[in-house]
Amino acid sequence: MSVTLRTSHGDLKVELFCSAAPKTAYNFLALCASGRYDNTLFHRSIPGFMIQGGSPDPSGKGKGGASIWGENFEDEISPALRHNARGILSMANKGPGTNACQFFITFDKAPHLDGKNTVFGKVIEGEDDVLDAMEAVKANEKSRPQQQIKIEKVIIHANPIADQG
Repeated sequence: MSVTLRTSHGDLKVELFCSAAPKTAYNFLALCASGRYDNTLFHRSIPGFMIQGGSPDPSGKGKGGASIWGENFEDEISPALRHNARGILSMANKGPGTNACQFFITFDKAPHLDGKNTVFGKVIEGEDDVLDAMEAVKANEKSRPQQQIKIEKVIIHANPIADQG
């Protein structure tokens, strides 16, 4: 299962770990299918660490957002899925059981997040050139990119959720 995040800096094709993190992948896919991530900003970028997006806040401050259930949902932590490389897709949260819609993609290994954030995918195309271009954008003291980095559209390559209906 994969999706492409068509961004202002190029395409990132992401493989989703539907079996290992089913609720998280389902939430992400449903939000993608609804167009929820289209025309949203990556609102936080820390070179050498990660870039975060998925907030509905058009100001770029990364405020709020809800899961498809309208409330936060539990983590799906697996010792086999780790923040062990560039291009890992993981849920952003504010502590245990606070997953909603925001996510991040690592620019490098982040083992300190293992056991704290749900890994539910990885970048399989664009991890070099597109992530490099995103990481090169300067950020201010609040880690806000100084140039817009936008998800223009999400393309779902195969949608098992649609097949369930």
